[in-house]
Amino acid sequence: MKNSLKKLNSFGVECFCNEIYIIKSYENYLQIKQNLKGKNIIILGAGTNILFKTQNLDYTILKVDIEGIKIIEDNDENIIVSVGAGLNWDDFVSWCVKNNYGGVENLTFIPGNVGSAPIQNIGAYGSEIKDVIYSCEGFYLDSSEQKIFNKDECEFEYRSSIFKQKLKNKFLISRVNFRLSKKNHRINTSYKALSDKLIEKQIKEPKISNISSLVKEIREKKLPNYTQLGNAGSFFKNPVLKKKNFEKIFNKYSTIPFYKMSKNEYKLPAAWLIEKCGFKDICENQVGVYKNQSLVIINKGGATGLDIYNFSQKIKQEVKNKFDILLEEEVNII
Repeated sequence: MKNSLKKLNSFGVECFCNEIYIIKSYENYLQIKQNLKGKNIIILGAGTNILFKTQNLDYTILKVDIEGIKIIEDNDENIIVSVGAGLNWDDFVSWCVKNNYGGVENLTFIPGNVGSAPIQNIGAYGSEIKDVIYSCEGFYLDSSEQKIFNKDECEFEYRSSIFKQKLKNKFLISRVNFRLSKKNHRINTSYKALSDKLIEKQIKEPKISNISSLVKEIREKKLPNYTQLGNAGSFFKNPVLKKKNFEKIFNKYSTIPFYKMSKNEYKLPAAWLIEKCGFKDICENQVGVYKNQSLVIINKGGATGLDIYNFSQKIKQEVKNKFDILLEEEVNII
């Protein structure tokens, strides 16, 4: 009997897999390992960054459900906490803010689980999770060998890591360890939308609780709730161009917003590129882009994974044709 994944993906598309195993611990995995021999495996968190483009998957799903927060080191300045991979990410952020532990407040209200966060190196409003990760614990599926990856070994890049690349569906993250500040917090207000909100609210010396609540306010207005409108957040990465290519586009489109990352690198907002290709006015097979953020592809109801995938590829092609920029998916497509 096939197992439905409709309630396990934020796009809300119907999809069936061979088997689903809930992993609550390393010992739990050892008990079911024999059943996995010769099978294709997908490690699944909350399903908020994945698109199943086919309705029948010849895969077995390992659903990570390891929870709990443990303090493993504590001093006057910092605290290191170990967090179960299956814990809801925003619940963890709320716990940090409540206890005045700094470092993740800019990452408030991002859907998903803790274990998926380092895979994607999630980021928002001027911060990335790599800034606070101390290490990642887990085990290899084939050998059952346990390993702790320190921060450098995680090979973090923009919206990527070793777990998304070389170790994709080969290494299961069971716990993520974070180093957080207890005082003298480095409040990050570099993101313009956030700094504008602080000015609007007349907050001159923001606390981490202020940052968290304002980020939530911004995200709620800008992004759709996937429980009401199927989506996986930003579908594409913001492209980073070398200076020569950036100048070529800027000379033609002088109003394009950009962020200078270095002397030779410029980041462009993919949403702007998508809007300039006219996708705010396009809806096909109940698929479109969100009215407040064109980087978010939405399932308006009843779309299949293939419908969503085809629409995303149409966006890629139009952006390539108009700007000679090939967008790269942020969402994991199966």
